[in-house]
Amino acid sequence: MHVIVAGVDRQEIGQAIESEGHDIAFVDIANRPALEEAGIHDAAVFVLTEVEQATSISVAKDLNPDLKVVVYASQSLPDFARRQADLVVDPDLIDAETVAEELDS
Repeated sequence: MHVIVAGVDRQEIGQAIESEGHDIAFVDIANRPALEEAGIHDAAVFVLTEVEQATSISVAKDLNPDLKVVVYASQSLPDFARRQADLVVDPDLIDAETVAEELDS
């Protein structure tokens, strides 16, 4: 499965997902060109680690409507983005390895 991790990955969710055998692409700033270069059209999951980039959820879903969106951050997600996220997880409550294991389900 192709997964894109957007933002600074302080909790190393990308490494946990990769260790589950998934193909990972990392983008620092999740704008349209970066998402397209990272393979958003073929991605199954978009993981956002910085809620400051919440508008990237709309961009990602516009490019790939079937995308599963996971927000892995301790800050609150704005309401407009919360409706488009499939899963919002606080890293202080659930570790990266557990989230990575659950991506296939």
